[in-house]
Amino acid sequence: MAALAPLPSLPPLPPQFKSIQHHLRTAQEHDKRDPVVAYYCRLYAMQTGMKIDSKTPECRKFLSKLMDQLEALKKQLGDNEAVTQEIVGCAHLENYALKMFLYADNEDRAGRFHKNMIKSFYTASLLIDVITVFGELTDENVKHRKYARWKATYIHNCLKNGETPQAGPVGIEEDNDVEENEDAGTASLPSQPPQPSSSTYDPSNMPSSSYTGIQIPPGAHAPANTPAEVPHSTGVASNTIQPTPQTIPAIDPALFNTVSQGDIRLTPEDFARAQKYCKYAGSALQYEDVSTAVQNLQKALKLLTTGRE
Repeated sequence: MAALAPLPSLPPLPPQFKSIQHHLRTAQEHDKRDPVVAYYCRLYAMQTGMKIDSKTPECRKFLSKLMDQLEALKKQLGDNEAVTQEIVGCAHLENYALKMFLYADNEDRAGRFHKNMIKSFYTASLLIDVITVFGELTDENVKHRKYARWKATYIHNCLKNGETPQAGPVGIEEDNDVEENEDAGTASLPSQPPQPSSSTYDPSNMPSSSYTGIQIPPGAHAPANTPAEVPHSTGVASNTIQPTPQTIPAIDPALFNTVSQGDIRLTPEDFARAQKYCKYAGSALQYEDVSTAVQNLQKALKLLTTGRE
């Protein structure tokens, strides 16, 4: 994609819109990296800002300029399906957020604590916020968001206080309230993790149907442009992150000889689900995620030829 033209500048952020400042910052960071992500971050900020305050002069002015940015960005993206078709946009955003989350989670489990992984955790949580522009979040998305935001805060506070974070899943107190911390760009929570309890959350134990049916490949590599080296300034030995070899799922031999049965009657919902699986597969291929693409294509083929999933 050709480089995007500069977008109209925004006026100072009104205090009322403090809750969307990090989403707007994420949008700016992705203008060149992934304009589709940048577009939906601004759309989320716009929708949320309208709900907060659309009447006071400073808020109306800010929202008007933000709308100008959205229109300019949409015009530059042209006929990009991730913007013109919600189903493609949702799949793109979910895949991107998932890759960001898995990169940070893999770093955490390996005990590699650094600023890049903290930011990846927190950015993943922000992008899950953004997914709400397409509708209500799944339970899995809600849990991933809470865990990612909590982990980002906990590890940030540990490093700030010269403490060693506990690697991997830890218990999360259900009544923790998240408050904005401008210094970290994350939430402010106690630096000591609660003792493991019945609420201990382990992302690896989530059902494979997480993220609206997108299969989560184990050890997925970091999203495009995610820093591959641990910063030296964190005091952690630098390690180059090597992508984990992907395991291609076994293909059901029966699918090679499958012919649609004459008495199979597919409903409009069946066609919509098959289309969704194909869109998910296409989005996965943008991240060279062959495993996810194959699994979703198999689902689409089985649905179209048997009427069942």
